[in-house]
Amino acid sequence: MKVQLDKTFPMPGSPAIAWQFLQDIEAVAGCMPGAKLTEKVDETHHKGTVTVRLGPATMSFRGEVAVQDIDAATQTLRLIGKGTDSTGNSGVSMNLLARIEAVDAGLSQLVGSSEVSVSGKAAAFGGRMMDAVADKILLQFADNFAAEVAALQEPDSGTATAGEGAPTAAAPASRGNELNALALGWAVFKDWLRGLFAKKKA
Repeated sequence: MKVQLDKTFPMPGSPAIAWQFLQDIEAVAGCMPGAKLTEKVDETHHKGTVTVRLGPATMSFRGEVAVQDIDAATQTLRLIGKGTDSTGNSGVSMNLLARIEAVDAGLSQLVGSSEVSVSGKAAAFGGRMMDAVADKILLQFADNFAAEVAALQEPDSGTATAGEGAPTAAAPASRGNELNALALGWAVFKDWLRGLFAKKKA
């Protein structure tokens, strides 16, 4: 089964700062709930894991991420990821296109278009639940991404702005270690209620 998401998120920093951070794959991965890079194969390929917890259930995927189509002119980046769970019974793949756009007052926004495919036991969640899960993960990622861009933008943070020899941003220490299961469960429950009432009306 496939889940298609297209989202736009406002960023607290300039387009140059947001684009600088987007190119730091290790730091960006640290913004993803449950994600962890374990090995750098080369400049554009990484190995890692993604763990999602929901109550007593835990789903862990191990796989690879490849960076493709980096375009500085349009500030666009494409990520291709794929992996399987520890039992080999479930698989997941992702095609993500992310772009930084300028908005008023020197600020920026992150525009993302992603397609996630899930197979095996993981697909048993069903269409509505997978949509809710994917949407909640993306919202948490955007919040973490915005916080890191804001930290780079702050003049007192000791971090230089883009074009002034800015060092690579560090991956978030506490963010992204685990998906917020409580918020995720609430999103899934609300989606289940909508489906229930829709069936009754029909």
